[in-house]
Amino acid sequence: MSSDPERSESSFVEYGIEDRPGTATSVVLGLQHYLTMVGANVAVPLILAAAMGMPTDVTARFVGTFFVVSGVATLAQTTIGNRYPIVQGAPFSMLAPALAIVATVTAMPGEPAWQTQLRTLQGAIIGAAIAEVAIGYFGIVGKLRQFLSPVVIAPTITLIGLALFDVGQVTAADTNWWLLGLTLLLIVGFSQYLDSRHRVFQLFPVLLGIVAAWLVAAGLSVVGVYEASATGYVDLGAVAGAQPLMPIYPLQWGMPRFGLAFAIGMFAGVLASILESFGDYHAIARLVGNGMPSERRINHGIGMEGLMNVFSGLMGTGGATSYSENIGAIGLTGVASRYVVQIGAVVMLVVGYVGYFGQLVATIPDPIVGGLFVAMFAQIVAVGLSNLKYVDLDSSRNVFVLGFALFVGLAIPEYIGSVGDVATFRQGLAGVPVAGSVLSQRLIADTVYVIGSTGMAVGGLAALVLDNTIPGTREERGLAEWDRIAEPESAFQPFWKGLFGENAEEESVRND
Repeated sequence: MSSDPERSESSFVEYGIEDRPGTATSVVLGLQHYLTMVGANVAVPLILAAAMGMPTDVTARFVGTFFVVSGVATLAQTTIGNRYPIVQGAPFSMLAPALAIVATVTAMPGEPAWQTQLRTLQGAIIGAAIAEVAIGYFGIVGKLRQFLSPVVIAPTITLIGLALFDVGQVTAADTNWWLLGLTLLLIVGFSQYLDSRHRVFQLFPVLLGIVAAWLVAAGLSVVGVYEASATGYVDLGAVAGAQPLMPIYPLQWGMPRFGLAFAIGMFAGVLASILESFGDYHAIARLVGNGMPSERRINHGIGMEGLMNVFSGLMGTGGATSYSENIGAIGLTGVASRYVVQIGAVVMLVVGYVGYFGQLVATIPDPIVGGLFVAMFAQIVAVGLSNLKYVDLDSSRNVFVLGFALFVGLAIPEYIGSVGDVATFRQGLAGVPVAGSVLSQRLIADTVYVIGSTGMAVGGLAALVLDNTIPGTREERGLAEWDRIAEPESAFQPFWKGLFGENAEEESVRND
């Protein structure tokens, strides 16, 4: 951790990035990190499985594969990539094009439709991911850093949290508000009111809240208060009937099917994922007080996400990206240790092969996940807004940019959602003149649909354009203060430089 007073002042973590708690503590803390993203990492494969009509036994293996990929991707990112303590998991940003691909693919002779659709999805993800690798390691994303000020980053990160206020686990009409409220009350109570009473409450508020609420829901299910159709029901029988071990390996569903149109459509989801990860990197840096990430760290982070998306395609899942939920957990628990996240990744990698565990995680009712989301995403909103400490809020241009970005970041995704799915959106743009072929029209429609559906992408791009075109001083925009506390390029070195000694590292820095 830096000794810079400003950085120390902005960091309230209990365990910093380089800290290594004891192994037993790290295992529990790592599991807690992963439980914060369990909702999305289970929801994405279940949504895809339902769309493909996947059999139940295959679905369980499909979910387990997502956990294995998450574990490997997290280890790769925290060890070789940007080395931030960010969990990697299934992205919602790539779900829209994935569903569009599934809807347009018909079965090949001799195999079920779900297998053909999944192999086609694998090829699309691999093709789009190769472009992401190039974008990252050729330094394209890092070059944007010079155009980013707190005026841009604040609404971008804020919208990561705000854009998820209407997830089904929170706003569904039939949700169990009693159970959701209990989960939220426990997490808030442990993290905000009891954190000074005992170290356990300070370090494990999320885990304690989820486990306590689950035990209550399971007890009520056993005694018959919650019936099988209730949203708070815990199906313990499904855990007992799960497959003990699941065979998970590359190309388990067959060879990927490649198609240019599908890869281009998937690239729109990858682009939205890149923008979200860019905001995540700044959020984690703001939380731990390390200064804004360097261009080199950003490039290596995006490049590694691309490599892990290639791996995801080979394994047969829906992709991998940085998880905002994990950042919210750091804000609540103060645990930002890379070692903790790595231990958790190893645990998740191993248990991904264990059918009992995957099924047990899947029994966590939606209301409990909803209570978790309220706490996590509220923390992300606050992290985004905290960047405004560097900005002159008496400046009318800053106030306008911030307000406009937040508004369109909420309004445009709402409009896109009202239009319907990506196929309906394509039909709506069919009459709009577009230079080129039908492929060009599809590319434009899919790109606009996916990015337009992502609030932080819309708001971030709006803020980026306005902040760099409306006249304003560096002091006014917060850039002067950011430059003072920003991470120097030399603070991050690719992992391979240490393999060849200090002289090789210094030579490489000169060449960079």
